Amino acid sequence: MTAIQEYEKLVHRFAEQPNIAIGQMFGKPCIKVHTKAFIAHHLELIVFKLSGASHAMALARPGARLWDPSGKGRPMKEWVALPASESEIFNTLADASFAYLSERT
Repeated sequence: MTAIQEYEKLVHRFAEQPNIAIGQMFGKPCIKVHTKAFIAHHLELIVFKLSGASHAMALARPGARLWDPSGKGRPMKEWVALPASESEIFNTLADASFAYLSERT
């Protein structure tokens, strides 16, 4: 599947939950909880806002990197971008990202 197809699966998964909105962040499609983005789609990547062990686990995956939405060498330290080929871990990372943002709001 492509990154956009994987992103759409995540949108469908979260869309009916309370306090969820589908929107944009830096011009990229994203899923928000309490107005804070926790998942985004950019090019052929799915991006998750993570911390702690989940962040380390995501960065250890093949093709993973810190997300640099501007492309100007300024990656965002909490955001991990993964290719669609890593989709088997997306639900786990989505849950961790949702939990991380839910506890911060």
